[in-house]
This record gives sequence, C-alpha cells and structure tokens, in this order.
Amino acid sequence: MKSIVNRIVLFLLLTVAGFHAGAQAIDSMMAVYAQGFPKEKIHIHFDKQLYNPDETIWYKVYLMAGIQPSPLSKNMYVEWYDTTGRMIKQTVAPLYLSSAKGSFDIPADYKGSFIHLKAFTRWMLNDDTAFLYERDLLINTASAQAMPKKAAPQTTGVGIFPEGGTLITGLNSRVAFKAVNPYGLPVLIKGVLVNDKKEVIDSLQVKHDGMGMFNLQPLPGEKYQLNWTDEFGVKGITNLPAAKEQGTVMNVRTTNEKAVVVIQRTANAAEPLKQMHLLIHMNQDLLYKVTIKMQERLIQRAEIPIDELPTGIVQFTLFSNDWTPVAERVVFVNNHYHEFNAKLNPITVDLDKRKKNVFEIVVNDTTVSNLSVAVTDAGVISPDQHTIFSDFLISSELKGYIHNPAYYFTSDTDSITAHLDLVMMTNGWRRFDWDKIKAAVPPLLKYMPETAYMSLKGTVFGAKNISTREPLQLNFILVGKDSSKTLLFAPVDKDGNFEDPGVFFYDTVKVLYNFNANNKLSAQTQVKLENGLMRKEPGTTTMLGKGQPMYIWSDSISRLRMNYFLSEQEKLRRSMASATLQEVIVKTKSKNPIQLMDEKYTSGLFAGGDGYSFDLTDDKFAGAVDLFTYLQGKVPGLQINNSGSQPSMSWRGATPDLFLNEMRSEIGTIQNINVFDVAYIKVFRPPFFGSFGGGAGGAIAIYTKKGTDARRASPDSKGMDKTVLGGYSRFREFYSPSYERPPASFEADVRNTLYWNPYIITNKKTPRFRVDFYNNDISKKLQIVLEGMNQDGKMIRIVKLLE
Repeated sequence: MKSIVNRIVLFLLLTVAGFHAGAQAIDSMMAVYAQGFPKEKIHIHFDKQLYNPDETIWYKVYLMAGIQPSPLSKNMYVEWYDTTGRMIKQTVAPLYLSSAKGSFDIPADYKGSFIHLKAFTRWMLNDDTAFLYERDLLINTASAQAMPKKAAPQTTGVGIFPEGGTLITGLNSRVAFKAVNPYGLPVLIKGVLVNDKKEVIDSLQVKHDGMGMFNLQPLPGEKYQLNWTDEFGVKGITNLPAAKEQGTVMNVRTTNEKAVVVIQRTANAAEPLKQMHLLIHMNQDLLYKVTIKMQERLIQRAEIPIDELPTGIVQFTLFSNDWTPVAERVVFVNNHYHEFNAKLNPITVDLDKRKKNVFEIVVNDTTVSNLSVAVTDAGVISPDQHTIFSDFLISSELKGYIHNPAYYFTSDTDSITAHLDLVMMTNGWRRFDWDKIKAAVPPLLKYMPETAYMSLKGTVFGAKNISTREPLQLNFILVGKDSSKTLLFAPVDKDGNFEDPGVFFYDTVKVLYNFNANNKLSAQTQVKLENGLMRKEPGTTTMLGKGQPMYIWSDSISRLRMNYFLSEQEKLRRSMASATLQEVIVKTKSKNPIQLMDEKYTSGLFAGGDGYSFDLTDDKFAGAVDLFTYLQGKVPGLQINNSGSQPSMSWRGATPDLFLNEMRSEIGTIQNINVFDVAYIKVFRPPFFGSFGGGAGGAIAIYTKKGTDARRASPDSKGMDKTVLGGYSRFREFYSPSYERPPASFEADVRNTLYWNPYIITNKKTPRFRVDFYNNDISKKLQIVLEGMNQDGKMIRIVKLLE
C-alpha cells in the first residue's frame, strides 16, 4: 500500500513542480498517469439475482486496481435507491483483503420493480462517474410481474462505429452498428446500406444483441445511410458520418498469439501521416511503441505478440508524426491468465426436507484466496448477466450499458469471440485525453484514497482566540450501545484541527468530551466531530442509469417459484404474529456463564463472534505458568510453541493478533501477565475483522479482572459535553439453522438462500474448506455459486447444481 501511495505523492510533486513532457515523451507521461492515478474497479457477488419484498440481500464486494487487489482504499460505500432515484439507505463497510461484506433488508412494503445500487470508494470519485459500479436488482412485486417481455414499440436508435473512428474516401473500412431501445437494450433490425443515389451497397445482418458489421469503401462525393426496420415493424434511417477526403484507417484483428494491425493511408495524405507511431497500452501501462514508416507505401502491416499479455482490454492508438491521434481501437485478449484453479466437491447430497448437505471447496493454489459462496433454490435462478469475470474485465472498462456481459465468458468459441469484438467496436472505453497528455496536464485529484479506516476528527471553532499554558487537548470517552467505554486523547493544532486515527466501531457511539486545560473552554468554543467517512442522507435523489428489468421476468417459471416462496413466507409471518406470549416464554433460554462473561467484558467487534471462550474466574489453570501455556491444546488448529525465550504462534499459516482489554498488544506483554489477574479469554477464528493488521491468523483477546479499583479508575463523565457519532454500518449475520436435533416447535422453513458465507480464506496450509448446511422444506434442486480472487489478482467462478 505504501508504494502505491508514494507513487501518488510523486505524481502530485511532479504536478506541483510543473512537469512538462513534449509530444515525443507521451509514453513517459502515460507512465506518470499509471503510477499516480491507478483505476479502482468493483465486482459484487450477490447471494442471488431475484428477491421478494422483506428479504435480505446478502453481498460481498471485491475491489481491484488494474489487475491486482487494490491496496489503496480501506472503506467501501454502497448507496441503495428506489425506482424513482430516491436514496433509501447508504452503507459504509471496512475493506479487508480488498473486499467487504454487507447486507440490505428490502422493506416489506416495497412496491418498486427493482432496487438500484451504486458502489464506490472515495478514490473512484476522481474518475468519470460512468465507471462507478451500478446495478439493478429485480424485486418480485406486482409492478415487476405486470411487465411484458418487451415493452410497447419504442424509439429505436442505431449507432454507427467505423473501425478506428473515421471513414476515409477510397479506403476500405469495417463499420460496426448497434441497435438499441431508450433503455440501452438490444433491438433486432434488418435493412440495407444505400448511397445517395438509393443504390443498395450491402445488406445488414445482426450478429448478436442488435450488433453487426459491414465493409465500406467510400467513393468521392458519395453519402451513405442505413434504411432499416426494427422488430416492432418501425422503419428508420440512420446517416453514416461523412468520409474525409484524406487520412488513414486502422484495422486490427487478433489470433491466439498475435494482433495483426493493417494501416492504410491515402495517396494525398499530409506529410505527418507518412510516418506514424502506434502505441499499444493496457490498464494505463504502455506495452509496445511501434514506428510505422509509410513514405513509400500506402499500406503497412504490423504483428504484435499478445500471447503473454494478461486477460483484458488492449488499446491501440495511432498517432501522426507530430503526435496527433488519428485512429483508435480496443480489442479483448483472453489468455485465461485471469483464472486460478479450485474445485467444488459434493460430499453429502440429500434434498429431502431439512436434511444435511455437505460439500468441500478445494483450492490448489498456494497463494491466499478470498472467496464467497451462496447456496440457493435452483427453481428461481436466472442466467447471471454479471460475474466476477465480466465486471472486472469488461463492464468496469467500457462506457455505456453492455447487455449480458457474462455471456462473453461462457466459452471460447469463434462465434462468441466475434460477438465480443463487436462489443469492443461499439462501446466507449477509458481513453486518455491526449491533448492533456501532450501538455503534461494531470487529472484533477479532488479525493485522495482512504488508506486508513475511520478516525475521530474535527475542528474546534474559536480555538485561535484561546491561550493556555499547556497545549490544547481534547479528552474523549466513547460509549458504545453495549455500555463499553473507550478513552481517547487528541491534541488540537494551532488551526483548531484534531484527529485520532485509532478508532473503529459499528453503528453509533455516544461521545463525551472536554478540554484538558479548562472545562470552561467548552462554553467559549464549538467542537465539530466527524468520523472521517463520507455520508449521504436518505432521501437524496440521483439520476438512475439505464436498467434492464423488463427482460429478466420473461422466465414465468422463476416468477411462479418466487411467488410460492412469497406466499409461504407470508404464512410463516402470520403464524409467528399469532403466537402467544406463553409460547415465547417457553422458548426463552437463560444465559450461561460464558455468555454473561461476554456481556460483562467484551464490546464492539469483540462481542459474540466465531471462536472459543474461556472463563478463568472459575478455572484451576491446570498448572499453567503463563497464558500461552494455559491455551496450549485448548484450541484446535492453534499451534503454540513455548520452547524459546518467547512463545510463537501459528493458525492457518498466519500469526494471531493479540489484544489486552481490546487494545493491540505484543507477545512479551501478554507473556508477563499473571494468569490469576485474567478473567476472560476469547480466541477468534481467522479472519478477525477487529484487527487492523487483517486478522488472517485470527485473534486472541485477554481481559483482566474488573473490581472496585478498576471502577474507581474509570474516567468520570460528569460535566462533559456529549454528542452521537456514527460508525461503520451494522450488517446482519447470516443464520443457517441446524436440524441435527428435532426443534422444540415446528415452523415452516421457506428460506430461498440456504447458505451464504462471504469470507472463506484458503492458503497453502489450509487449502480446503468444508461447508455444512440443511435443506429447507420445499427445495428439490439447489445451486451453488462460488466466486473470489487471490492475492495475485486471479479470479474464480464455479457454478454447480445439486439435484
């Protein structure tokens, strides 16, 4: 992370210093852009594609920069909008291993046909807003069911895209076209290409999703147009752009090993077009720079090796000899270097009611892999239009709506490759502003990356008018909803600003504060507190992108299945509402001693959790001389070596983080604590999200005993000012019931999502992960979807049916 941040700083220093690059040094300035403005992009794995009102949307966000997991940002923002563009909610989540988990509860009375979401980091706001992640998730409501497969006849638009960008008189060009409706959805058309004499030059043939291609060699003085009829019977005319009398055209075709570039120029071309420069670049990095000499030729051919390039979009830009861009083209290279190997092995498959099912995820790669998996009813699945491959490799790179981008990764057949090339020719891409590049003008960086988590920061208004003998300092007590307290101190600078970056909490906390020098200063000043995160209030409106909901619900079987789940869920709600108070009391369980200890000692991310707990107030310690000796053999998988002067630990190939009273600590400190002074120990399985270091090895939290001395030492909040401060969004934890023992009472199980796990971490030492879950009462066929990426930026997606 430091290296990339340093690149950005260097980038800014060059800007301030007035760095100037001549036209001959465009490639050098491109390197400055690549290092100083790396592009982040997002994929979100949802538990399913279709939802009923009052259901929970479970999701996992993955973040990349170029072809690597992004080390830039630490916070992920997701905004949720209704069909009118009114924001329902904003959520903010911390990023761990370049990913974040979350959930969103669909209101029970939601009437819209879809929910629109927008996801981004602060750093991404420097880029064109077209590259923020946006999706529409379909909701099974009356308005969605009323939608026809196709809307009534609407205005069809046909776009024309000459290869390279322009038509030149006398030079043969490939010309792509794309027919869409106002929502950007593809429309089938048929028609002909005619000249201004109404002579038919060629016929139009749609190859895929409203896209096609034809060849044209413009003749001097002639104009051309497309006469077409769409699938609704509506006729239209689209004029082709006028051909230039002189210039150059570029044609690019690819094979598995190379890209063949053919460049033509007119005989009367200007002198700068007789020697040109071809730049081939990818992810803002320059790959090749080729000089094209055409003083004695009207056509030139170049072969560019692409067999060792990473998977993704490659841009070809042709410059004249005075470095004016004259043609551009993007192609997609797929060498399958974007994938890593994993297997999903079913072990036990039993689709009877409430029966246990088991499968295993095996990752043979030795690098750390970060995965998410969902198991859902296969009767309501629809073809995924977006996958981790399509989002990272296509949708995040091209402007405009791309219909069903996941289709282009379903196979390597020549037809799908040709269809993908049509997408490359008919959509905008992330181009450089070459005039700014030549003039060494950097992009405007309004937002710096959030390389740290939230902080307690703000401004003291009126501080400049106060003189004190001691430096001004604010004392804070943060009180959580569980009554936990955290004491913080923040020095105030001469401008009245203060910041403490060591803050991490969910939901809200009550903040009590005063000045160390004089409590009366509160009356002379005003303190503004922030958490360092961007906030947007519900009710804010936005312009929604072009959605595609009307196509999904053409699957009547899926709609009927969703309606069945909806009716069963409604029956369950009614039965639960009619349950008597007496029945509720029967189900209530008294808290065991461990739960009471957890309530007494833990807070925030340390409360609850997945791991092991030990109450030392009623333990004989079994002769343990220190805490590490006490823990030996008590936690499966946790290896503790006491052979040296200082213990060493390992869990799943990483070292657990240590906390003393929820403050980060070191092995030496923990080793010196008297076992009799410890009340409670919690050992968290990896990963542990409360650890700033990532928590890949889990965590061990030690709590010393509380007594009257500890209570007297607690800071007194009397006379302190107070406010409420928001933190990270609090998300639901997915509940997966166990039917190993018959339940005390029978309630219908109509879960649509049977299993969801947003964080499965594998590495060289632990390449396997076992998943156990129980079927519901009605599903007879299930679908498993596994997605993820590893620390090298390679991706995986596996879909398997259980039936």
